[in-house]
Amino acid sequence: MNRREFFFFTSERKNAAELSCETLYMRYLDSTLDGTAAEFFQKVEQSLATVRTLHLTDAAWLKCEELKPMNSILAAFRDRGGRVESK
Repeated sequence: MNRREFFFFTSERKNAAELSCETLYMRYLDSTLDGTAAEFFQKVEQSLATVRTLHLTDAAWLKCEELKPMNSILAAFRDRGGRVESK
C-alpha cells in the first residue's frame, strides 16, 4: 500500500471520516517529490465522495498556501450536502 493512500480514518458509521490536516500536508509534500500533487488532490476529492461528515483535526494546517486546493474541494463537499467539523 502506498503510504499516501492511508490518511483517512473512517468511523464505524460508514458515512463519516476523520482527516488530520497535518498528515494531509505531509502527504502533499510527498506528492510534490514525485510530481503527483494534482493526482493527490483528486484522490482526496474522490475519497470524500463516500462520506457525509468529515471531522478535521489540526485544521490550522489548511491555511498553508500549499493546501489552498482543499478550499475548493471542501466547498464542493459542502455543496453536495457534506458536513465539515473541526476539532
